[in-house]
Amino acid sequence: MALDPQVQAVLELVAKAGRPAYHTLSPKDARQLFLETRPASTPTPPEIGSVKNVVAETPSGAIPLRVYRPAGVPATTPLPAYVYFHGGGWVIGDLETHDVLCRQLTAASGASVISVDYRLAPEHKFPAAADDAWAATRWVVAHAGELGLDGRRLAVGGDSAGGNLAAVVALMARDAGGPAIALQVLIYPVTDVMAETRSYADCAEGYMLTRESMRWFTAHYLTSKDDARDWRVSPLRAPSLAGLPPALIVTAGFDLLRDEGEIYAGRLRDAGGTVDYVCYGGMIHGFMGMGKLIDTAGRAISHIGGSLRQAFLR
Repeated sequence: MALDPQVQAVLELVAKAGRPAYHTLSPKDARQLFLETRPASTPTPPEIGSVKNVVAETPSGAIPLRVYRPAGVPATTPLPAYVYFHGGGWVIGDLETHDVLCRQLTAASGASVISVDYRLAPEHKFPAAADDAWAATRWVVAHAGELGLDGRRLAVGGDSAGGNLAAVVALMARDAGGPAIALQVLIYPVTDVMAETRSYADCAEGYMLTRESMRWFTAHYLTSKDDARDWRVSPLRAPSLAGLPPALIVTAGFDLLRDEGEIYAGRLRDAGGTVDYVCYGGMIHGFMGMGKLIDTAGRAISHIGGSLRQAFLR
């Protein structure tokens, strides 16, 4: 497995810029850095039909959402819903950092993407993000009609910590007896914060997300070491992965989270689940948001869009 030349060029640009590692910053400064550096690698967004900000009033509190609708669809047509949780280690990221990606996913899938601005750590530690993800998903289904959605066609997904939250929501929905989820899309997800896999060692430094930064994210999110064993933090530690919705799991070859994503895919299959597992060998963590510089990002988004279209036909 070789590093993609476009990825190598990105890593050289980052090194030349002297960008500080997240674990050397305060959460506030890390959020600002993430927001400011996204446009350098983010492609021109595709044309879509509409974008609307709404607020979900839930038992967890008021949760801001951004609802994307594809072009060429009458406003009266109920669309499938793809509830999306952004990445950022539960500490950074927001509706703005993932706006272009959500527009791309809307265009690729033909579904309405609903981006969730869940509470961040350390101001709001575990289980705040998981509670918000679950509450927002239920709210979207309950208010599907007014949002122009078909609440019977629902998918959840996210990248990195957002992939973790999507996996957790799928588990919660199973245990609660609904809502029914057609597909869970887990993009380089965190599935076990206690993992010390081979990829954690092989990709600890030099590939954007580092082991030290991952530990920094986790330390801000958790209150105690015992939290790490909770399946709402580490879904790989759930007592059973049976009865979960079909999954598309995307990983990157040069990502320290690669192995835990692959292990989660294997555990889902062992439990009788349907899994499409794809590892983009020459890629790094976060590559899907770098479509201006990395061509494979577009191919991955197309794959996800096709998988969602297929899932919503079932």
